[in-house]
Amino acid sequence: MELDFFKELLDNKKYTDIKNIYKDMNEVDIATLIQELEDDKLTQAFRLLPKKMATDVFVNMDDDVQKKLITALTNKEATSIIEDMYSDDAADLFDEMPAVMVAKLLSNVSKETRSVINKLLRYPDNSAGSLMATEYIHLKKGLTIKQSIERIRKQKNEFVSYDNCYVTDDERHLLGLVSIKDLLVNDPDTLIEDVMTEAEHMIPTLMDQEDVADMFQDYDYNTMPVVDSESRLVGVITIDDIIDVIVEESTEDIEKMAAITPTDKSYINTGVFETFYKRIPWLLLLMISATFTGGIITHFEASLASCVALTAFIPMLMDTGGNAGSQASVSVIRSLSLNEIEFKDTFKVLWKEFRVSLLCGITLALANFLKLIFIDNIEVLIATVVCGTLVITVCVAKLIGSSLPILAKKVGFDPAVMASPFITTIVDACSLLIYFKIASILLGI
Repeated sequence: MELDFFKELLDNKKYTDIKNIYKDMNEVDIATLIQELEDDKLTQAFRLLPKKMATDVFVNMDDDVQKKLITALTNKEATSIIEDMYSDDAADLFDEMPAVMVAKLLSNVSKETRSVINKLLRYPDNSAGSLMATEYIHLKKGLTIKQSIERIRKQKNEFVSYDNCYVTDDERHLLGLVSIKDLLVNDPDTLIEDVMTEAEHMIPTLMDQEDVADMFQDYDYNTMPVVDSESRLVGVITIDDIIDVIVEESTEDIEKMAAITPTDKSYINTGVFETFYKRIPWLLLLMISATFTGGIITHFEASLASCVALTAFIPMLMDTGGNAGSQASVSVIRSLSLNEIEFKDTFKVLWKEFRVSLLCGITLALANFLKLIFIDNIEVLIATVVCGTLVITVCVAKLIGSSLPILAKKVGFDPAVMASPFITTIVDACSLLIYFKIASILLGI
C-alpha cells in the first residue's frame, strides 16, 4: 500500500475504501503504514480501524507514535485500548509517558487493570518483572484434564500464550507445567499433576533482562514462568519480549562501543541537542585522554628533529595499533555477551590473541618493509625501526584490546565501554612509546 495513495483516500474521505483495505492487511503492516501519517491524519486513520484490530495495530507502533496517539484519543477510546492490551504492553506504554498523563489514563481504567499496571511499574527497569505479562494459563493442582480444558475455554481470550499451562498449589507456588498437547492426548479424567512436567527453569522477578534473554537462548523456550521470592507464580515472559530485549541490548552495546551514551529513542526521533548531549561528554573525555599522545610527541621532539623521516610513520603505526586493538576488543566483547568466555578464561584468551598478534604483526611488518625499501627508498635501519615497532605494537594492542573488556566485566562495568575509542587512545600512547624507544636504541637518537 502506497502512503501517498492512502493519504489521498483520507483527504477525499473515502472511508469505506479504507476500511476495506484494512480487512486485507495484517495489523503489523497497518501500523507501519499509518504511523507515517501526520498527527491529525494518524488519529483519523486509527479511528477507522475495526475495534477488534485497533489494539493489535496500536501495540505494533513505535513508542513515540503510541504516546502521540493515546493522548490524541478521547478518554473512552484510550481506556478501551488500554483495557484490551496485555499487561506487559500496557506497562511499557505507561513507563514511557509523563506522570501526569499516566495518572489521567489510570484513573479511567478498571480497578483490576490499574492494580496490575501499578504492580508491574514498581519493578525495576530492565528486570524480569518489568517484562512479564500476568495473563497466563494457571491451573490448580487437583483439577482433571477435562476441568482444565473447560477453564481454558471460558477464558480463551485472556492469555498471552498457549504454549504451556502452569500448575500451582493453593498458594500459587509453581509446581510444574502442562502443554496443550498433554491435555489433548490424555484421558479427560486424569489429574493434571499426573501428566505435568516439573518446572526446571523459572525466572525471579528481579533478574536482569539480559540474563533472561540468555536463558531463553540457552533452553530454546518460547515462554518462561516468572516467580517471586517465595516461588509463587506471578507472570510469564514470551519470546516476542525477548526479541525486543536482544535488539535493545545490542543497540546499547553498539552505542557504547562508539562512545555514545545509550538512548531509548530512534535516531530519527532524537533531537539535535539531545544527540549533542549524548555525544559530547565522551568526546571531551577522549580528547583530554588523547592529550597524552601529544605529550609523548612533545617529549621526543628533539629525537624527531634529528631524524625527521620518523615523523611520517607515526599515523600509520597509531592507526594499525588502534585497528588491531579494536578487532580483539570487539571479538572478546561479543563472546562475553554470549557467555562464551568468563574471567577464568583470561589466560586462554591472552595466549590466543598473542599468537594471532604475532602472525598479524610479522605479516604486516614484512609487507611494510618491502614497501619502504623498494617503493619509498627508505634506509634499511629506519625501515627496521618502523617494522619492529609494528610487530610489537600489534601484539600490545591485541593484548590490551582483549584484556580490558574482561577486566571491566569482572569489576562490574559494561565491557562495551572498553571498545574502540578507549582502546585506540591507550594503544596510540603505547605505540608512540614503543616507537621512540626502539628508535633511540637502533638509531641512537
